[in-house]
Formats: sequence, C-alpha cells, structure tokens
Amino acid sequence: MRTALERIPRLALACSFGAEDMVILDLLMKIDPEASVFYLDTDLFFPETYALRDEAVRRYGIPNLRRIRPDLSLEAQAAEYGEALWSRDPDLCCYLRKVQPLEQVLAGLDGWITGIRREQAPTRARAEVFEIDGKFGVVKVNPLAYWTWEDVWNYIRAHHVPYNPLHDRGYPSIGCAPCTRPVKPGEDLRAGRWSPFDKTECGLHG
Repeated sequence: MRTALERIPRLALACSFGAEDMVILDLLMKIDPEASVFYLDTDLFFPETYALRDEAVRRYGIPNLRRIRPDLSLEAQAAEYGEALWSRDPDLCCYLRKVQPLEQVLAGLDGWITGIRREQAPTRARAEVFEIDGKFGVVKVNPLAYWTWEDVWNYIRAHHVPYNPLHDRGYPSIGCAPCTRPVKPGEDLRAGRWSPFDKTECGLHG
C-alpha cells in the first residue's frame, strides 16, 4: 500500500466495511491518515454496517471519507422499475445502486484499493496485488490478494480492529440486507450473496 500511495497520484480505498476492508482501513490510516476513502451506500445496508461505519469514523477519524449514493432513491427506483427490484433482477439493481456510482467516482481517480482476496471465490482466484482494471480504466490495488481468511482474522484480533458483528453470525461476506444470508457449512465465503440467483459478483469486480 505504501508503494501504491507513492506511485498512484489519485488513489482511494473503496471500503465496504467488511472484514478485509477493515484490515485495509486500519493499515491505510496508519500509513496515511489523510488518505481518501469512499463507500458505496446503496441505502440497503444492514444496521450493523452503518453502526460499524460510525465506529470506524470515531476510531480513525477518516477526514477524507466520502459517502457515494445512487442517483435514484429507493422510492424512485421502485416507481421506475417496480418494488424490490433486487428480488427480480439483482444485476440491474446492482448496476443502478453500485456500478453506476462507482463509475462516477473512478472517473476522477487513477486507482482504487479493494479487499479482494484470491480465496474468496473462483471469480477472484487469479487476482493480483496490482492490476489494470480494464473495466474502469484505472489501476486496481488488492493488498490482501494472497491473504487467507485466517490471516484476516489474525490481523483483526492482533490489532483490535473493529468489525461487523454479523461476521460472528455466519456472514463472511456482507452486502445489502435483502440479498445477503448466512453461509452454510461447506459453502464458499460468498455463497450467501444473491441467493438463490446464479450470481456471486455485483459487477464492481467482474
């Protein structure tokens, strides 16, 4: 991350407040407390996620934290596309509430930092620490690409990093409340996202 901060002029962490991103946030604030951080607020987070955001601000300050929201409110989205779009067309819902806002943010950046790890899912198995993000035309930095889930939690425990209590209730990957369930024994870490759809990515990472 030091290398990324030194070499990429306009760089920001995209923070979901998941376990990986909390590790990165802790590291980033130790290296550069003025670093840019943003989060994509879909207006559909779990209450625990919003509470963790507030706790993270109290702990780290994060003076350059930006809250990015979709152009459409939930009410406007329902009026245009129907109620609970996520239950019928989660790809479109993710595009409207996450991908479009991210496109707008990255248009003003040279690179972004993510919490992607190879171990998370087959779709992420070839992730590298530094990549060219062809989809968004910027550098993509994945500092934890080669970390294991155990590595993440060893760091959280060793450094007393705040984390979402949903992780203790069977949610290794936490997204929007309507589209996230606990993971069953033997399932991969992202199996609880968009169940029962054949979907494991929101469109930000492929």
